[in-house]
Amino acid sequence: MSDTGVRPPAGERHHDVLIVGAGHGGAQAAITLRQRGHTGSIALMGEEPELPYERPPLSKDYLSGAKPFERLLIRPPAFWEARGITLLPRRRVVAVDPAAHTVTTDDGAIFGYGQLIWAAGGHARRLDCVGAHLAGVHTVRTRADVDRMRAELPAVEQVVVVGGGYVGLEAAAVLRAAGKRVVLLEQQTRLLARVAGEALSRFYEAEHRAQGVDVRLGARLDGIVGDGRRVAAVRLFDGEMIPAQMVVAGIGLVPAAGPLLAAGAEGGDGVKVDAYGHTSLPDIHAIGDCALHPSTYAQGRYIRLESVQNATDMAIIVAKGLTGTAEPYRAVPWFWSNQYDLKLQTVGLSAGHDAAVLRGDPAARSFSVVYCRAGRVVALDCVNAARDYTQGRALVEGAVRCEPTLLADANIPLKEVAALLSAG
Repeated sequence: MSDTGVRPPAGERHHDVLIVGAGHGGAQAAITLRQRGHTGSIALMGEEPELPYERPPLSKDYLSGAKPFERLLIRPPAFWEARGITLLPRRRVVAVDPAAHTVTTDDGAIFGYGQLIWAAGGHARRLDCVGAHLAGVHTVRTRADVDRMRAELPAVEQVVVVGGGYVGLEAAAVLRAAGKRVVLLEQQTRLLARVAGEALSRFYEAEHRAQGVDVRLGARLDGIVGDGRRVAAVRLFDGEMIPAQMVVAGIGLVPAAGPLLAAGAEGGDGVKVDAYGHTSLPDIHAIGDCALHPSTYAQGRYIRLESVQNATDMAIIVAKGLTGTAEPYRAVPWFWSNQYDLKLQTVGLSAGHDAAVLRGDPAARSFSVVYCRAGRVVALDCVNAARDYTQGRALVEGAVRCEPTLLADANIPLKEVAALLSAG
């Protein structure tokens, strides 16, 4: 009998903790449970055939060939066996029965659980247009996605990248460095429109143009043209045809929440959880990209964050709760992006800011943007400015008051600014 008092059906494979999703969040949940002394059975179930691996390098070092897949593994194979963590690859959950405490996978197998941690993340959003099914049209979410791209690249001269967010920009940078002609299409009037302010958007636009990327803003994709099998060009709504032997879509993520929502969990664009990672269903928790959680850094609103930090920190909170230490999730969000020789590091959430303070000189390719809302610091974007990123965290965590003159002076370390403003 499980620790919930629910007896699994006869012959069913049962685990005290079943983790659905073998990415960063799922792996961290399993690791933390063992670190904190959990002695029951743990299974880590994922859709892909690989061991748990890091996703961020896929659009950067792995796509470029700079890093072999083995270096992306979160832990070596022996680690999981030594800790008694059962890996269940190539399985996709299609149904959850909260009353019976079971999940059903796409091959018809049934697994019982005492506690279920839903860390399924999501799937890359695919283009919805004529020709999107053609060979040569790609997303960047899994190792298999990137392996297919790499296999085709030797025969590719021109690539169209759809989407001016982090994934699209990182892919464009790698492909341009590989000598491909790259056209980047963004529907919005600036790059990174959802996640950054005007100054950062224009900086990255200029950098990509300087590297030879043909950046098209306000561009709407009408369809993809080919020979019935493979892509040959993309067509814009204004009728322009852009030749391409490859199309890469970086247009966001669809959260993998369907089975939980169908089982009655509260949610919508993701699964709704409380500050401890609990869903509205008994003994079911959700973490990472698919979890709608309340955030202090979003003024208490429920948000969904697609980041390694969010996945791993939520995993730790849920694992602590399952091992006797309930703590609310209050981690400050942070992100990073590598493009060319530029390292962008972000702390906090800039959405809804009403003021932005530029710190340093973008022309020097090392600067920061400090975002404020209602007179308080809420986020920083730091480009090749690691010290600002490290020291600026205190400004965000403390929601210190915004003083533009001090913040803009790059000669004053942010740790001194934080001390001055916190004391003021």
